[in-house]
Amino acid sequence: MNKKIIVNCNNRETRVALIEERELVEIYIERPIHQRVVGNIYYGVVANVLPGMQAAFVDIGLERNAFLYVDDVILPEKSKETREGGKRKTIEELLQEGDRLLVQVVKEPFGNKGARVTCQITLPGRFLVLMPNVSYVGISRRIEDPEERQRLKNLADSVKPENMGLIARTVAEGVSMECLRNDVDFLTKMWKKIQSRIKSKEAPLLVHQDVNLIYRIVRDLFTENIDQFLIDARYEYEKVLETLEFVSPALVNKVFYYRGEKPIFDKYNLENELEKALKRNVWLECGGYLVFDQTEALTVIDVNTGKYIGSKNLEDTVFKANKEAARQIPRQLRLRDIGGIIIIDFIDMNSSEHEKEILNILEENLSKDRTKAHILGITNLGLVEMTRKKVRQGLDAVLMQPCSYCEGRGKVLSVEFMSSKVERILKKMLMNEEGEAILLEVNQNVAALLIGSNGSNLRKIEEETNKTVYIRGSESMHLEKFKILMVGEEREVSRAASPVNPGQVCRVKIEEPHLSNPYDGIARVQGFVIDVQAGGAYVGENVEVEITEVAKTYARARLLRH
Repeated sequence: MNKKIIVNCNNRETRVALIEERELVEIYIERPIHQRVVGNIYYGVVANVLPGMQAAFVDIGLERNAFLYVDDVILPEKSKETREGGKRKTIEELLQEGDRLLVQVVKEPFGNKGARVTCQITLPGRFLVLMPNVSYVGISRRIEDPEERQRLKNLADSVKPENMGLIARTVAEGVSMECLRNDVDFLTKMWKKIQSRIKSKEAPLLVHQDVNLIYRIVRDLFTENIDQFLIDARYEYEKVLETLEFVSPALVNKVFYYRGEKPIFDKYNLENELEKALKRNVWLECGGYLVFDQTEALTVIDVNTGKYIGSKNLEDTVFKANKEAARQIPRQLRLRDIGGIIIIDFIDMNSSEHEKEILNILEENLSKDRTKAHILGITNLGLVEMTRKKVRQGLDAVLMQPCSYCEGRGKVLSVEFMSSKVERILKKMLMNEEGEAILLEVNQNVAALLIGSNGSNLRKIEEETNKTVYIRGSESMHLEKFKILMVGEEREVSRAASPVNPGQVCRVKIEEPHLSNPYDGIARVQGFVIDVQAGGAYVGENVEVEITEVAKTYARARLLRH
């Protein structure tokens, strides 16, 4: 498989893209102002113990206290006490408010939630992961050869420090005893430094910070399976080479400094791919499409045939669309870094054999993902249930923010609802207002309903409130917003309400034909409607007009030149 790692560095952020067979499958982004905390080790203070949740909140010096579940409490000094008679001790038996303990962040803070932490510390090296608080040897599940697994277990057993554990990483496949021993020496020295730091300082305290993005990629992702590692920053390029000379000299010749005229992400069309990854709909090559709807804990993916009509029969059309979706969904999960519970609504299939094949394709493509995913099966409603481990924020959380208007709902109030709401507020306000007239600015679509056909609704509002109301429609005003521009004497408000006067010559754009008289055209000046006689033939064009008449809610004009 053709694989590339593309690294883009600038002062504001570092971006790393993983490409497989010319497709973007993973993206990592790190910004100096939003430092990653996953992997960091803190000396924390227990702030609260919650028996009802069997958890504790730990102050680690971040904005929000971290969450520690009882199953993640492993205290070296109480390791023999964490279970009694085969029964797990409760959180209140293990921890008390004010206790000091070493914890590692396993899940980033997200939304209103603090980071999730564990007492089971892991220190990743190039080939091994050191686990100071346990004493066993594990082998990466991605190493499938039984003989190689046994060889690595024997080597790891021989270099394992006393009372500590090791995990052989995937990249350890085929490496020598010397490489593993060097890794162990490096990691044990790191652990001793961490222990010495907590002896001399007060909690809460950051005692170990994981390396930055580029070097995590070199450590965790850059293996023999990668064909090219391209980076567009000279300084970082040289540091990567220096690091590889020490940990994996064989990979040095795969690293290249990018000097192209085009920005490196443009060169590989990654900017466009990033924008597509933020969209709700994902089009398939066959003409079908996927729809992604996300909540904090649950993601629903709907598969649709879209433009795809097939060529044989309905079952064949559905099967082919589902097959392509089963290949694309794992890629999108990796690219968008979607975690938690995932529900996939494939197009209904009548054949159980087809259902099995779709699940097999899904499973096969999920196996390429380094993040653990598990397919639970198909429900009675024909929905595929699966989970994917959630460690960091998804791509949409990194690159997007909730809409300040709809507050993340993805919808805005309807024109009908807003016109009724504004009318109620207006009537209530005018009942207690001493001024003769009021000038109101609203979205132009809301204004049309407030005014009504030939001003009928506006007249009713004025009759009920005994006030003169002027309404200005604005294209730039958000649908859910409105402004009271002026309240006072009718003569003054009337003058302010109209931005044009009889005899005035101005240049306007004909936006649309007149609704009841298509011969005329509608233009607007500061949201004020201009009915241009004979303007219907010039929709979309800029024309010069003379104002002939100014009414309360609109003005008339005649064409001069266009």
